[in-house]
Amino acid sequence: MNKKNIFSVLTAAVLLGASPILTSCEDTLEKPSYTADDLDFVFSSEDKAELFVKGCYRALVFSELWRPFIDPGVTVSCEEDLVGGRPRSANFAYDVILPATATTVYSQSYKTIESCNVALERLVKLPETPKLKALIAEVTFIRAFAYNELIRFYGDVPAAFSPISDQQDESWYPKRSDRDAIYDRVIGEMQACVDDLPWFSESNYGSAPERLTRQAAKGILARICLYAGGYSLRWNLETNDASSLHFDRRPDEARVRELYTIADAALSDIFTQNENSLITQGKDGMSPYQTLFYNYCQRNFGVSSQEMMWQIACLGKSTNSDFGIYNGQPGCMGGTFGTRKTLQVKLPTYYLSFDAADNRRDVVCANYSITFLKDATNFDGTNCATTFSSVMPGKYRIQWCQAPYAAADRNVDVPLLRYADVLLMYAETQNFLHGPNDAAKAALQQVRDRAGIGSMPIAAANKDEFLETIMQERKWELGDELLVRGDLIRMNLIDKEIRQAQQDMKDLSDRTGKYANVPQIRLVKLEMSSCTYGEKFLTVPFIEITDPDEVSKLTAIKNANTAANRNKHNAAIKEVLAAHGITPADDDVWYTVNMFQAWTSTYNKNSRRCAGYSPAAITALNIGGSVYTKPTGSAENNGTYPDWVAGPTGVYYGFEKNKTEICPFANKSAGHPLVDNPNLTQHPAYK
Repeated sequence: MNKKNIFSVLTAAVLLGASPILTSCEDTLEKPSYTADDLDFVFSSEDKAELFVKGCYRALVFSELWRPFIDPGVTVSCEEDLVGGRPRSANFAYDVILPATATTVYSQSYKTIESCNVALERLVKLPETPKLKALIAEVTFIRAFAYNELIRFYGDVPAAFSPISDQQDESWYPKRSDRDAIYDRVIGEMQACVDDLPWFSESNYGSAPERLTRQAAKGILARICLYAGGYSLRWNLETNDASSLHFDRRPDEARVRELYTIADAALSDIFTQNENSLITQGKDGMSPYQTLFYNYCQRNFGVSSQEMMWQIACLGKSTNSDFGIYNGQPGCMGGTFGTRKTLQVKLPTYYLSFDAADNRRDVVCANYSITFLKDATNFDGTNCATTFSSVMPGKYRIQWCQAPYAAADRNVDVPLLRYADVLLMYAETQNFLHGPNDAAKAALQQVRDRAGIGSMPIAAANKDEFLETIMQERKWELGDELLVRGDLIRMNLIDKEIRQAQQDMKDLSDRTGKYANVPQIRLVKLEMSSCTYGEKFLTVPFIEITDPDEVSKLTAIKNANTAANRNKHNAAIKEVLAAHGITPADDDVWYTVNMFQAWTSTYNKNSRRCAGYSPAAITALNIGGSVYTKPTGSAENNGTYPDWVAGPTGVYYGFEKNKTEICPFANKSAGHPLVDNPNLTQHPAYK
């Protein structure tokens, strides 16, 4: 086997530069497809070498990170086939032959590492200048980021710190290396060069932080230290015995404390520089949180870069991605936006976990999907209210974006580091080092103040309780930003989170415990959509109906086939609205939604019909059908839990403690790690 296939990468030509320039403002440029013979030319000058360094960003993040590996406790897959590869991975049901496991993480991360190794070997041969030192630091951090991705998905992985082309033995197949040794090396390298990077204010990178600056690098250094000092699934590499599997930190307590100290100092440096802060003022009638993500989607980076400290460029034909498609849209049935299907939904228990005053809920969670009112051909778009089994992703919604180059593009950069994350990591480092002190609470308080829930008590009786408080805040603040899954694992909260999410879904389905009084019926206002890019729409207005007599009036409708029945139902709606002090304008239309039934239930279809939706419009949404066509309530499902809630395909059904916290290596065909490299050992639980 050719040694260039060892890490399941494509070819040396791709590794060494076929990727286009990543910076959005230079999207029309492409880096030449250099081969190994061209390296002398590529690294003959600082400027040419810089083009190569920019290309090293290209394979750093990829759709596997936001499609199957979604945030536990926040998101659930709703793809039609819940036992297929990606939905299985989203539910921790890994399989090495199907394969339902991480595959792109391995190949793309080593592709990045090889490119970085080539760059680091060649850059040191150029005359030393401040810019050259910054390029070396940039590549060093990119390589460290790639290693962290590998370790958090697979545990101990092969270490390669020189180019594959330097290896003389054609049979070179690397074994797993100790993860702690890899972490110690890359952290030491990052510490040594982080101050060679420019601060964003000195970088001349433009308005978008699409390359690493000093503050972003310090934030990433802190994050990797928290992973290195955190919990992970471990085993004896020599015996590869399944009985040795255990979930723990590295054994050296002094080194763990040192790692948290390094992280704390790096985060403090960001505060001292004082270039970044939370967006705390809303614009154009939007909350501060919506202002951040609306402008981010609109690529108004002059607004968002105050808080968004590092993002991967996605713009145009050559550098776009499906990030905004899979990770943040409420689904669309046509019109300007085309037919765009949502394959993920928010857990209704996550949606309900937000305080009513929290302005983040309706940004992260969209309570609607885009469909037509009467005419699919001449698309008269509406933001149609959904039920608990179809709460949509909303952070990167299609309405907030720029018009794309092509229907399947979104032009949404991938966020990798935000100032809110810096604050919450600092709360975590302070808590670990000193307990829940004033500095730790103040950092978390900043995040809550911006969210509008500053008066919420901070649970911080001890380190463990405050750590869980921080993790809950990370779920609310950072959902859909590729962080929650890893955070839960490194904090040793993943098992508790999964079990709690599963139980909460059962309790919601049964309407018991803390969900005993969740209203079944909502009255929602019909909202039309302009179906234009840049629309600031946030949420469908609603009131929750709890009075039994009002519920009885609103659920009396049996069919909507006649005008008389529709008029009777609409009269009941007006009567209930009046009781709540609402007098609709002449052109206002309200309709009812049974939140525990499926969106496609007879009652919900009848209600939409009464609101003026055509028979064709009331039957389908462009959402993965495995969830939105199902109820949430057990009473609405003949007394049993719906299959997406519990059972063989229920929420996170494949999770097993001390097994699925990390992924096995794929082993189906060429290009998979265990096929390409006979010296690799499998995750012991998958022998």
